[in-house]
Amino acid sequence: MDKVPLCLDTDALRSFVMGIESGSFAQAAQRLCRSTSAVSAQLKKLESQCNTALVAKNGRHLELTTSGEVLLSYARRLLALNDEALQAVKGELLQGEVRLGMQEDFGDSVMPGVLGKFSRQHPGLKITARVDRNLAITNALHNRAIDMALIWQPENNYQDQQLIGQCELQWIHHQELDIASLLKKGEPLPLVMFETPCLMRARATAVLDRAGIPWRIVFVSYSLSGIWAAVQAGLGITVRTKTGMPAMLQISAGLLPSPGKMGIALLQQSSPPNAAYLLLQQLITEAVGAFTK
Repeated sequence: MDKVPLCLDTDALRSFVMGIESGSFAQAAQRLCRSTSAVSAQLKKLESQCNTALVAKNGRHLELTTSGEVLLSYARRLLALNDEALQAVKGELLQGEVRLGMQEDFGDSVMPGVLGKFSRQHPGLKITARVDRNLAITNALHNRAIDMALIWQPENNYQDQQLIGQCELQWIHHQELDIASLLKKGEPLPLVMFETPCLMRARATAVLDRAGIPWRIVFVSYSLSGIWAAVQAGLGITVRTKTGMPAMLQISAGLLPSPGKMGIALLQQSSPPNAAYLLLQQLITEAVGAFTK
């Protein structure tokens, strides 16, 4: 009789994948609601099952070994198939309504794939989605008009806020807008921004002020499409992520102080979520992990 093949532990695989995607196993432990020691133990278990090291220390950071890189690809596929199987089996039990709010950037990038997959797997669920700016979404959550929100990390800490990713912010402008010439002449930098309050507007003006670079708001938009249209028209420069950036625009590299990173937060009502919300939360977290890596 042939020996039964060893089965990899899916929980350990999930910790491994999330640790790599999060950049640290401490963050993975937080997202998985486990202790760091428990996640470390799962990594050691995987290395024992594979009979090889999967990660190696490089200073204060961990890097994938060659074997770890191979396993990561398989692990993602194994987990995706595992999750799809469970969702298909349990799909008939999920009924009701899911009310979700999302910031415009995610409505155009992360969420279409998530909502499409979620809806196909669970046709008994009604999905109500709202795409808006951060403040409007957080107000809707506070007023219980929605139950879950995917937004840029707000300045105020919310009790039920979960940080699930970070994105690099970039200075973006039309290729014909000569930023170097404006800086050399000492002319105010023309900014294309959302109306206040806006996290990225506040970040942009703050870093320019610290660097002693004059600026002026030349165009104010109420929508992301308006921002892109104004920048494409060459009216000024904006701060966004490169996701969704029109092809004719470019990132200003090295000329301006870095606006840094912006966190991505998932907020939900304080009442315990049902199975539908837990599933949607998992899909969103995985999609944001792929979006930000």
